Amino acid sequence: MERKGRIIRFVLLMLIASTLLTSCQLGRFVFYNFADIKDHKKFQSRPLIANTSPFHFQTTPSGKFPKEINGTPFDKYLEDNKTVAFLIIRNDTIQYEKYFKGYDNHSIVPSFSMAKSVTSILIGCAIDEGLIKSVDEPITNYIPELRKNGFDKVTIKHVLQMTSGIKFNESYTNPFGDAASFYYGLNLRKQIGKMNLKSEPGKTFEYVSGNTQLLGLILERSLKGKSITSYLQEKLWTPLEMEYDASWSIDRKRNGLEKTFCCLNARARDFAKIGRLYKNKGNWNGKQIVSQKWVEESTKLDTSDGSVDYYQYQWWLPTPNEDFMAEGILGQFVYVNPTKDIIIVRLGKNEGKADWWAIFTSLAKAY
Repeated sequence: MERKGRIIRFVLLMLIASTLLTSCQLGRFVFYNFADIKDHKKFQSRPLIANTSPFHFQTTPSGKFPKEINGTPFDKYLEDNKTVAFLIIRNDTIQYEKYFKGYDNHSIVPSFSMAKSVTSILIGCAIDEGLIKSVDEPITNYIPELRKNGFDKVTIKHVLQMTSGIKFNESYTNPFGDAASFYYGLNLRKQIGKMNLKSEPGKTFEYVSGNTQLLGLILERSLKGKSITSYLQEKLWTPLEMEYDASWSIDRKRNGLEKTFCCLNARARDFAKIGRLYKNKGNWNGKQIVSQKWVEESTKLDTSDGSVDYYQYQWWLPTPNEDFMAEGILGQFVYVNPTKDIIIVRLGKNEGKADWWAIFTSLAKAY
């Protein structure tokens, strides 16, 4: 009986410790440690519902794909470099689809920063609908509490292009850094209210997740009571005929705000549909989901006002004016080359030792 009592007390202590650890930012950081591919299970989220008549890419028994990379068989190279899903789609036909490490087409993988590109699409939809007037508006039109912190000159375009000049520590290894506060914290709105600038907007590019979370709050307030996940369901998840249910992680259960800088949890084939939408300039089987103008603005070469030639409106540009991609930590990618009619999705436990940018561009050139 005494031994049983000790076991019960130990279990209770562990439960209490777990609760305390996961109830605050530092505790959650220590308890969960670093971001990993199972993070969709750790946070509260809002659901996305699959279309009852999903769109399916065609398949072919004789798909074209490389036999090897750097002398290593293609499948082995992908697996050795920590890949869990890899798709090559050309002309709406899957040329290659393989899963590794126990994953399959039903496996959920968090997008991490690929969600930034999805957030950009939703901003475009909101502008198309007149919910947001223009990218040239100051963000304080939507986040007035930042006026006291000097944000009057920061525009939505600055935030989209990562040239806002905000002070933000992007380190994921510092438990007291901004990235940890946003990722593990329980009140994103409060964290946003504490933001400050370190430089004049429109002068310098700096990739920091705080920009995209600002876009999230702008979007939420423009929707006037509708959640960002609901808007994603309405504007993308249902119209793009997604095959699977998904979710978007939020900071807390009650009145939570979506982590728009990360944390859209979905399957590889549905991530590919985001690429297909932009490959077709915002059109989905004859219906314009987001304006062609927005797609072109989002992925064009623009080095004005501090912007750089490899990034535009939350999309990366491996070869400016030729291709573009969404990218997330641990090596999550949706790569698109419209001229070649190519979409590549790579999801992984981490990046491995591969140069994925170079691999994607060389794969596209081979078609």
